Amino acid sequence: MSDWKKVMLGDIAQIIGGGTPSTKVEEYWNGEISWLTPRDLTGYTNKFISKGERNITEDGLKNSSARMMPKGTVLMTSRAPIGYIAIAEKELCTNQGFKSFIVDEDIIDNEFLYYQLKANVERIKSLGSGSTFAEVSGSVLKGIEIEIPVLPTQKEIAQILSSLDDKIELNLQMNQTLEAMAQAIFKEWFVDFNFPGFDGELVDGLPKGWRNAALGDVTTLIAGGDKPNDFSEQPNEHNGVPIYSNGISNEGLYGYTKKPRIIEESVTVSARGTIGFVCLRLRPYFPIVRLISVIPKSEILTAKYLYYWLINQNISGTGTTQQQLTVPDFGRFNILIPDIHVVAEFTTIVDAFYQKIDENKTQIKSLTQTRDTLLLKLMSGQLEVKK
Repeated sequence: MSDWKKVMLGDIAQIIGGGTPSTKVEEYWNGEISWLTPRDLTGYTNKFISKGERNITEDGLKNSSARMMPKGTVLMTSRAPIGYIAIAEKELCTNQGFKSFIVDEDIIDNEFLYYQLKANVERIKSLGSGSTFAEVSGSVLKGIEIEIPVLPTQKEIAQILSSLDDKIELNLQMNQTLEAMAQAIFKEWFVDFNFPGFDGELVDGLPKGWRNAALGDVTTLIAGGDKPNDFSEQPNEHNGVPIYSNGISNEGLYGYTKKPRIIEESVTVSARGTIGFVCLRLRPYFPIVRLISVIPKSEILTAKYLYYWLINQNISGTGTTQQQLTVPDFGRFNILIPDIHVVAEFTTIVDAFYQKIDENKTQIKSLTQTRDTLLLKLMSGQLEVKK
């Protein structure tokens, strides 16, 4: 680490906040300028980002504290929550939930800073303050000290970590493509009724032999319960069965336990908070609160058919204080029941997709572990690039 030196973030980058145009002025919205909020980075795995859910107009930019950030700016959420990080793929702006770093390119490489912030994210989170929600201020960030090597070494380190991120992203994109292919086949067969062997005959608007049923009549619905006593946040030799709750991030993974509660291929649906988030579960697992497990009756449906049917539905709950989806209400939900042979043929096709998806997920997990290990060692100087 002889060529590394200590610097403060405020000495190597401009640290800039964002802003929000008045939501009461229509002319400020739906323009051509990408505008990000922390929500746009929730569950976002790419290094680069070019747009969020909403755009603003030139007037919206001029009449708010939002500022245009150049391509290459390192974006970090500074509240609700702290520590989501990405790099601007093009010019864009953010709301006040960000502190953005426009780097001095003579001192620091922007991708190296991206990884350095990721390596220091827990330290940055610990510096947040506030009574309503934690926020880290620009002045605090400016005073944070990090260590950096010479610029060529920075670029080499960033290249090593980027090569792993690129492979992870490629696998994620491949999985998205495979899922989109399965979704397209589902729509063609079970929405447009253009499936192999169909003669075009409809009875009451459905192919002959098809029917509608209540979800509770063709599946077993199980509400999630309390988390098990033998619980760990990471898998170990004793706890290897995943525990799932209603979260969207990482498909609701909560931790690990010893014994599964559900062993069949099935589907889970979030039942409180974010209602209607649907996940396909292909391995034994343990569901806990705020989750409903849906196990298809194998002589009628398959889990993969059920999954694609449910993700195409508008699933909502009831309640005034906090909406929730109950097992009895969900059991009355309508589902299309095709001929079981058509369902089986669809499942056979999709099984091949999911075999590849599963292989990619295994590789993603391995690559992520390697990247995270290297991230800490490279960013601390414990591991030299040449080694």
